[in-house]
Amino acid sequence: MTTAWTWAYDHYDPAREPLVEALCTLGNGRFATRGSAPECPAGGPHYPGTYLAGCYDRLTSVVAGERVDNEDLVNLPNWTLLRYRCLPAEGPAGEWLTPDDGQLRHCDIRLDLHSGVLIRHLFFEDALGRGLRVSHTRFVHMGDPGLAAQCTVFRAYGWSGAVEVRSALDGAVTNLGVERYRHLDGRHLTDHRTGFEPGGVAWISCRTADPGISVAMAVRTVTVPARPARETATGTGTVQTYRMPVGAGRTARVVKTLALRTSMDRPAADALSAATDAIARAPSFSRLLSAHKAAWQRVWEQGELSVPGEAGRILRLHVFHLLQTLSPHTADLDVGVPARGLHGEAYRGHVFWDELFVLPYLDLHFPEVARALLMYRHRRLPAAREAARLVGLRGAMYPWQSASSGREETQALHLNPRSGRWLADHSRLQRHVGSAVAFNVWRYARATGDRGFLHSAGAEILLEIARYWAGAATFDPALGRYRIRGVVGPDEYHDAYPDAASPGIDDNAYTNATAAWVLARGLDLLGELPEARRSELAEQLALDEGELAHWEDVSRGLHVPFHQGVVSQFEGYGDLAELDWEAYRTRYGDIRRLDRILEAEGDTVNRYQASKQADTLMLGYLFRPEELHGLFGRLGYPLDDEVWRATVSYYLRRTCHGSTLSSLVHGWVLARQLGADAWRYCEEALLADVADVQGGTTGEGIHLGAMAGTVDLVERGITGLETGPDGLRVAPVPLAEIPRFTFTLCVGRHRGVRLRVLPGRLAVRVPASPAGLLSVVLPGERRVTVPPGQERWFRL
Repeated sequence: MTTAWTWAYDHYDPAREPLVEALCTLGNGRFATRGSAPECPAGGPHYPGTYLAGCYDRLTSVVAGERVDNEDLVNLPNWTLLRYRCLPAEGPAGEWLTPDDGQLRHCDIRLDLHSGVLIRHLFFEDALGRGLRVSHTRFVHMGDPGLAAQCTVFRAYGWSGAVEVRSALDGAVTNLGVERYRHLDGRHLTDHRTGFEPGGVAWISCRTADPGISVAMAVRTVTVPARPARETATGTGTVQTYRMPVGAGRTARVVKTLALRTSMDRPAADALSAATDAIARAPSFSRLLSAHKAAWQRVWEQGELSVPGEAGRILRLHVFHLLQTLSPHTADLDVGVPARGLHGEAYRGHVFWDELFVLPYLDLHFPEVARALLMYRHRRLPAAREAARLVGLRGAMYPWQSASSGREETQALHLNPRSGRWLADHSRLQRHVGSAVAFNVWRYARATGDRGFLHSAGAEILLEIARYWAGAATFDPALGRYRIRGVVGPDEYHDAYPDAASPGIDDNAYTNATAAWVLARGLDLLGELPEARRSELAEQLALDEGELAHWEDVSRGLHVPFHQGVVSQFEGYGDLAELDWEAYRTRYGDIRRLDRILEAEGDTVNRYQASKQADTLMLGYLFRPEELHGLFGRLGYPLDDEVWRATVSYYLRRTCHGSTLSSLVHGWVLARQLGADAWRYCEEALLADVADVQGGTTGEGIHLGAMAGTVDLVERGITGLETGPDGLRVAPVPLAEIPRFTFTLCVGRHRGVRLRVLPGRLAVRVPASPAGLLSVVLPGERRVTVPPGQERWFRL
């Protein structure tokens, strides 16, 4: 299926096509185009899509009798569409060819990860033995984030005549890429205008409904040999028709080059004028391709992780898609981390907590991009403050789902496709997302040494989240502790107690423990700030000593429930019924979406000790064992290795892994404690998208958090790596299935530091620079240094 740098499919399978389109998506951090067949508009297994980072639109739909607002990442006009048919010199004209045509004899799809180029080879043959070989080469330019191109070559076999080609720019697109969202209004583009310019240029201009983002595409079509076009404009698109001679020794070529501009661009300009100007300046296909490959080479030099074998090939694919979604160009944008990449319409393109799994890679490789993603959160701090105010609290309450404005975008209803029923969606009660934002701020500052960010925007984010938690916690005199009630944990399944009249559960262990951590870090941060900045923030945020004393009290007094010698997922979890796991696996096979199964049976997962994904065990993902012990110790709870191991074992038996993040977290936690099943979960996380283990979801968009998390599992998990004030700290937890690997990272002022990990050995190479010695802390607190321009080997 693959070689080291090539991801390939050697035949056409319509059932697999959505997966191929998602995994063959091409992007540059600003926009991405799915790897769809150029011959096919949307329909059947085909769903072409182009998505611009941060381009959302809000529409109102009627669902189950209720008016529902939905903000979606908008599917932009299809610039790749290219229809063709054979016109033999003798005989009737052929049909318009597609991969679904009965004349397709061969299809080969190859994605070059090193250069970001997608190539499709097709061979058609009719009943008379007349053949047509078609090759498409496509890229989305990594150097110039507003350009893309597609070159198609036709070669005839056993006949001569012409190929009729229709190069189209299709603006009649809607958001229809996810079956369960098709009840929502997906017509986001309006006010279409179309036209042509000299030199084979067609253009389309349109805008989104709300807030009215202007979008313009200019596409230059060039044919070799040159042929005049018959140009047709419709209300929502353009078509340029060419007749290209083919025959023995004669090939025909059609090149489409795209320039994309919008009113979101800076500096501000008329989008259509900017697009037509850009396409007029765009170089030839070959020159564009050379510059594109050179840009990818620079990105890989900074971002590559090299691991031998099949695991390494999948990890390289994961890095590739991460870099297409969040590239160095992202540093110039006001965007967050879309949970499903720019690869499809699942989750409506929204931003969840996935940056918790994505930012560690960016911290190490592209810190400027990580900082920009945190600034997305800072710019939406006013919206988070307003959300807290509306529930009677101070501070910042970040939304579970965010998009353009920072308001809560979580849907009010969701469809269970098993039962066909619309159900209330309470996932917005996942207030723990605020702790994830604060954690990302703290970890970024430690990893990069960017105290300027931490003391400015980072401090405002972290302190306001701490303030929210201090207010959300209420004191229970009977317990003598603070409690956080009415929330939903990372598990997501448990959104209420059995037969409860109101949603939410109390004292989710992950929520309470991370809230305590945020409060403690807020106090630490105030303690390290320069006096002038501390005074400024105290005045700006109206912080006083009485409030800070309350933070201290709550940070040490939050309630964490236990039962049967393990940490309880939430208060009362141990009182829930046990599920007959074997019976449900026997009856249904795949029970990852146990919530849907039970609801369709007239039951509810709220009655059972059954979790969708890692919840309590997320604590073992975020914190090293000694950090976790310290966190619980501060709260007054002894948590030794024995209790934690028992907790891990308890929840492993009660989790159905309904999220791709679940296997990742379980693999990470087990690897840290050298658990025998660690690789089983790590491998499932690796295969989550490439094998589509969730049963059709990858075609709707990749799972960016899981992809990035597998890379982080190798770079930080197996190595026990931390970057911070001490320099580089490693404490390996070997995983036999990945014994050796190499990657490059940033450590403070050092760029391009290269780590080579072998069984029992570590090499650190520091490029020549004026940054000085790099400090390395090895297991057992052995402290060594590596001078710039040298490589040193160490035994572990």
